[in-house]
Amino acid sequence: MKLFEHEAKEIFSKYGIPIPNGRLANSPAQARETATRVKTPVAVKAQVLVVGRGKAGGILFANSPREAELSSRKLLGAEIRGLRIQSVLVEEKLPIRKELYFSITVDRSSRSYVAIASSEGGVEIEETAVTTPEKIIKIIINPLYGFHPYHAHQIAKKLGYRGDQMQELAAILLKLYRVAMDYDAELCEMNPLIETTEGKFVAADARLIIDDNALYRHPDFQRRLSEKGGTELTPQELEVQKSGLAYVKLDGNIGVFGNGAGLVMATLDVIQLYGGNPANFLDVGGGASSEKMAAALNLVFSDPRIEVVFINVLGGITRCDEIAKGILEAKSRIGFAKPMVIRLVGTNEEEGKRVLTEADIQVLDSMEEAAERAVEIAKAGR
Repeated sequence: MKLFEHEAKEIFSKYGIPIPNGRLANSPAQARETATRVKTPVAVKAQVLVVGRGKAGGILFANSPREAELSSRKLLGAEIRGLRIQSVLVEEKLPIRKELYFSITVDRSSRSYVAIASSEGGVEIEETAVTTPEKIIKIIINPLYGFHPYHAHQIAKKLGYRGDQMQELAAILLKLYRVAMDYDAELCEMNPLIETTEGKFVAADARLIIDDNALYRHPDFQRRLSEKGGTELTPQELEVQKSGLAYVKLDGNIGVFGNGAGLVMATLDVIQLYGGNPANFLDVGGGASSEKMAAALNLVFSDPRIEVVFINVLGGITRCDEIAKGILEAKSRIGFAKPMVIRLVGTNEEEGKRVLTEADIQVLDSMEEAAERAVEIAKAGR
């Protein structure tokens, strides 16, 4: 789960990490009031759960309370990458000497956390890694021993700091690591972590992503999953999550439905191999009931972009006859205005095929043949 910037900064502040003086505003009047209180110039920052909001026009600067009001009026209610801006963070614009980058994130290849730092902050770290890889500092964190003061001092020195500044910076890095551990973070980031003209360090921007599997340990954020605008998930993704399914919305026009993450990933690949473009990733998992199948199909067919749905089932724990019954149940509930291509193989395969065939629904044996058929239909529909 992604947290809003103002939420991440509030947490950072509790751990003693310096943040700019500011406040959340839900209206232009509140933005003006905050700008008056913190003193201008200020930054007016859209609170949306997307990366790259600055490039999308989501961060504006104001030299007076009146300008802050106008800037917030421009942002509030607008959309960035499909997400509506419901609030803005109005905070002091700090005098910057240098912008740094620091984060604690997960390195899946080493199965551990990793600390990443750079003297080039304020831009995407991936861009820095490509253009100036020598400016990336990376320390793999041993899960048994953790991140210690000597690690933080080592990074501060490599960033070019000595004496009191090195001590101050190292202390901030250690605090960020503690935030990451306490909040089960997949990513805990300061970008930029700025050095002011007075030589102090402040987290000018903050990102915190909590591992969804650990949300039961953070009930305040877990409750937000059901709130409108509380996550970056689309309405379809939220609905599927409530049903206990795995769903990710993509940008194509071929609906994809399968049982097992590996099979669904292979389905996406074979669709693209034949020149198609998947509209989603949907995994019903093992042992899916006909009711679960019907709910999943209902959600897939609710996407207006979809020209055809490719159902790819390899029956093991999941029984093919249950899949077939779920398809017919969904058809009776909502009707299918769009074509389906079905590949059904495995447990109770013959019974599943019989059920569908009697309902005049064709079933194929080959995943490749089914994928090619789905792509042909999608292209004809477009």
